[in-house]
Amino acid sequence: MWLSPFLLLLCLSGSLSLTGPSSVTGTLGGSLSVPCQYEEGYQRHNKYWCRGEFGITCEKIVETKGEEKEERSGRVSIRDHADNFTFIVTMENLTTDDAGSYWCRIQRTWLPDPLVQVNVSVSAAPKKTTERTTCQAVPAAFPGLKSKQNLSTKEVLTYCSGSLLSSVHFLLLVFLKLPLFLTLVGAVLWVNRPQRGCGGNKPNEDNPQCSTPSPGMACPGM
Repeated sequence: MWLSPFLLLLCLSGSLSLTGPSSVTGTLGGSLSVPCQYEEGYQRHNKYWCRGEFGITCEKIVETKGEEKEERSGRVSIRDHADNFTFIVTMENLTTDDAGSYWCRIQRTWLPDPLVQVNVSVSAAPKKTTERTTCQAVPAAFPGLKSKQNLSTKEVLTYCSGSLLSSVHFLLLVFLKLPLFLTLVGAVLWVNRPQRGCGGNKPNEDNPQCSTPSPGMACPGM
């Protein structure tokens, strides 16, 4: 569309009166803020946020009322900070439909509104990764677990042989508890071993004399 030099000059002067980011990016379900800075002298003018491919035909979404208080329309809010010559637009709970072309604008009565275009992008939220590990070998102390079973971090502390806790327990079981147990079993067997009688035979309960022979006497049957 062709514009006269006068109108083109007015549009350029209006654009120089207002600045802002050319693009902003938010994540799904999150929020983003767009700061738009204006020149001194526009403190009492209404500021608004609109959407559309072209600034002159964009659809107004939210607008200030010439005061320094927040105005809201659905998930979008705007607030003018006159001390800093800045108004900030905030979009919340972003969806993929929110991506597109927007405009920061200042309302004027007889002259074209100063405006600046802002392209909004919405990206997918980063996936949360859960640290997992694989048990390469499962000791006999943990029956029921399969080799190379994927376990979470908490499960690893209890079951995985690769964890420090289970490794120490397994080493204690093999090198300390098992020999001690075998030693105790051997001691019990030694104490309870059968007593041998004369001639290498078991003591004869029917013939107690053979169990305790007198000196110089031979056992019967010998």
